[in-house]
Amino acid sequence: MSSVPENLPPRISEADRDAAVERLQDAFAEGHIPSEEMDARLQAALTATTHGELTSALVSLPDPDAGPTVTVNAVGGLIQRRGGWQVPRHFKVTSRMAKVYLDLSRAVIEYPVVDIELHLQYGWARVVVPADATVNFEGLHAAWKQPVYNSPRSSEANGTRIQVSGTMGYGRLRIKHRRS
Repeated sequence: MSSVPENLPPRISEADRDAAVERLQDAFAEGHIPSEEMDARLQAALTATTHGELTSALVSLPDPDAGPTVTVNAVGGLIQRRGGWQVPRHFKVTSRMAKVYLDLSRAVIEYPVVDIELHLQYGWARVVVPADATVNFEGLHAAWKQPVYNSPRSSEANGTRIQVSGTMGYGRLRIKHRRS
């Protein structure tokens, strides 16, 4: 008669596995996982049988519930944040004709990654980031003019990661770093 070991870790359910795959897909869509790493993580999640194996597929992903989301909906006008304002984890702006000016260079940023989602039909946006920030705007679809990004002269970008996504119709996005 064989005995079953008592110290086996509990098996995960299909719902746990599905939730992990969805979280990986969301992280990939937001630019947190490079494409060359995505296949390996998905394989690990789909073949995981324990919570430990599933956790290893999700390691280093941002917590999906981490931080607040601030949403600004406007038809037109100036949407401006500058000075010592508190930067939310997710900042979303939707407008037909607004001008958006976000200066994060002197702002209070508590998160390692900040997501800025812009949906501007005719307006423009200017984003000023801290000198040590890294910027990724691959998730932004521009219909008319491509974003203008003034990258820093030095390569010491080890600060906050700024992810810019959304859609720009007939407006323009300009991103620049604050001078040190």
